Amino acid sequence: MFLAEAAASTLSKFDPMDIFMLLFTVVIFIGWVRLLMARPKKNLFAIGFATVSLLVFLFANYVMIFKVWLA
Repeated sequence: MFLAEAAASTLSKFDPMDIFMLLFTVVIFIGWVRLLMARPKKNLFAIGFATVSLLVFLFANYVMIFKVWLA
């Protein structure tokens, strides 16, 4: 019974929205790289906005994985 309870509590830490968080982070990273590789003229506002967004999502993913999933 103790092992079944431990397994059930482990499953409750996972939320399906976590997959979307990881996918959005990958999409933001791809967009950020494409903005940095733009040749004729770089959009500095878009690069800054993507950088801030990427940092926020990376921090949220860190907290989600290391503080919730592996806690």
